[in-house]
Amino acid sequence: MPKFCANLTLLFNEASFLDRFELAAKEGFEGVEYLFPYAYPKAQLAEKLAAHELQQILHNMPAGDWEQGSRGIACLPDRVGEFQDGVGQTIEYATALRCKQVNCLAGIAPVGADPERCRRTFVDNLAFAAPKLQTAGIRLLFDFVDRIGYRGWIGCEYKPKTTTVAGLGWIRPHLPKR
Repeated sequence: MPKFCANLTLLFNEASFLDRFELAAKEGFEGVEYLFPYAYPKAQLAEKLAAHELQQILHNMPAGDWEQGSRGIACLPDRVGEFQDGVGQTIEYATALRCKQVNCLAGIAPVGADPERCRRTFVDNLAFAAPKLQTAGIRLLFDFVDRIGYRGWIGCEYKPKTTTVAGLGWIRPHLPKR
């Protein structure tokens, strides 16, 4: 049976972000993920995880200014330094949160950019990040997990039609009783 984790960026939006940990635990989730932890102190997030006996399953590497439309920086040749700095920040947060896997958002190539240069930048950035993350005991995830029959955590990433609790009927049979 698959294990489901609550994506706190998308679920329980009826509450403040930090209150979503408790709500996820009350609904039977044992793991959580969210887009980015970097707006909160590592210790505060670790405290929420511990207080509600939750496991941090996944978070993304820094992806630029999300509010301004950035969807990753890994393929952007002019932001390699920022990406490399983000690898260190990722390791700090993932280690503090005991998060064993992170996601790297490639980003959107600018209009008129050389596609081959963007692809090469992405590959080079992944080659930079992968050994550093591996040394820290953190797995960097690609679409590879689907192809190998991944049986680990599956993030519940959707926006409920009404409240989150009302929309969780479909998953209740798959969650352990807490």
